[in-house]
Amino acid sequence: MMIMKRLGLIALILALAIGWTWKSLCASDETSTTVRPPAVAGLFYPKKHDELGQTVRSLLRDASGIKVPGKIRGLVVPHAGYIYSGIVAAAGYTQIDPATKTVILLGPSHRAPLRDASIPNVKAYQTPLGQVPLAKLAFTLRKLPLFEYVPQAHEREHSLEVQLPFLQVMLGDFEIVPILTNSSDPEALASALVQHIGEDTLVVASSDLSHFYSYDTAVTLDRICTEAITSSIFSDMPLCEACGKQAVLTLMHIAKTKGWGGIFIDYKNSGDTAGDRNRVVGYTSIAFVDRKEGSTKMKANLSAQDRKALLRLARSAIEAKLVRGAKVERPGLSSPALTEERGCFVTLHKHGQLRGCIGTIEPVSSLVECVEENAQSAAFRDPRFSSLKADEFSEIDIEVSVLTVPEKLSFKDGEDLKSQLEPLVHGVILSRGHNRSTFLPQVWKQLPDKEQFLEHLCLKGGMSSKAWQDPKTKVKVYQAEVFGEEDFE
Repeated sequence: MMIMKRLGLIALILALAIGWTWKSLCASDETSTTVRPPAVAGLFYPKKHDELGQTVRSLLRDASGIKVPGKIRGLVVPHAGYIYSGIVAAAGYTQIDPATKTVILLGPSHRAPLRDASIPNVKAYQTPLGQVPLAKLAFTLRKLPLFEYVPQAHEREHSLEVQLPFLQVMLGDFEIVPILTNSSDPEALASALVQHIGEDTLVVASSDLSHFYSYDTAVTLDRICTEAITSSIFSDMPLCEACGKQAVLTLMHIAKTKGWGGIFIDYKNSGDTAGDRNRVVGYTSIAFVDRKEGSTKMKANLSAQDRKALLRLARSAIEAKLVRGAKVERPGLSSPALTEERGCFVTLHKHGQLRGCIGTIEPVSSLVECVEENAQSAAFRDPRFSSLKADEFSEIDIEVSVLTVPEKLSFKDGEDLKSQLEPLVHGVILSRGHNRSTFLPQVWKQLPDKEQFLEHLCLKGGMSSKAWQDPKTKVKVYQAEVFGEEDFE
């Protein structure tokens, strides 16, 4: 009996000790004085203060890509070494709201498996540019069932750390909620976060895309991913090769709840930046903005000089293929607006009749490259027409359409779709299975009736003329800045 009493006393003492220890840990959770030191300074980015600041500012200054209309609420950015992916990350960061006070950072754990989302028990992150404090929200969230703290996951992880110098230069005074996620349910995680996202909050999802394919294969694979993210096509995300897919999906679910729309900003891979083209890694920058802000009509952003330069380039590109010894002339093409990656169409008319039209909807090259390539394609590779002949060259008029990034339209039926379309403003893309077709905004001039417009577009893509009424048909819209040689005569 005495032994049993002693054992019971020992058990009680142990229980009290365990309880006291647990409470102590919980108490220290709120008062942690630990600073997480930089793990990849000198590896992924410069380790000296001045050099790092100069590098980040140079990347922000030199970054190109689509200009985002409206305030960026969410951002997908890469996390490789700055020499590889820094210019793509900068294309997004250079456009964030400088008044942002809280940044929720979502990224993958590369070195430790995670069951739940992990938030570190530290008071701040350190970089060569200084300390970034954790927001109180980080400690609040970590107490919820969806979250845990796995120290080894954070000790050497780079996916969140490499975002901080960009944020430090752009924002100055701000707080972070650093979250690593590998296996968490993205929708559940989004639900836990969305109620804490205010007007001064930015959500950043850190992810690279495909790894170690050849250049051309990577571009093809990564386009699936960028289109799925930008258009919030969740069903295509299983095809997306991205190390931070769970982080990206979490942001996509947040965007869906908040009514944010995706806008593609930039894409490159290591073959474009600092590596060979045999084994590349893909990088993208994609913004999410409130649809009310991002759906405003496109304002002209090309100067008259830029427009003239692009039209001269298109004509010169065609002439170079027609006249022996002629070369493509590229004067006046140094404007920053012309180096942005944009989709475009080049249209040829002869005596007022269509003579060729070829384009690229998604932005995969600079505007200069897009116009040059599509001018030659419209003249010589439009399957509806024979190749342009030299004696026709002086008779053609050239028109260029510079496109915004297509945005997905959700609709419940045909009437709902018609109500959302704006004639002469929206270019429309319809796709169903492998069938796909588009009409530029100027086609509304020939087909002003919405039903006729949509029926002709369906037939053009080999679909039933009524396919546009079915919500299973995917619909995207874009806008175009259209100008032609006739405008300058």
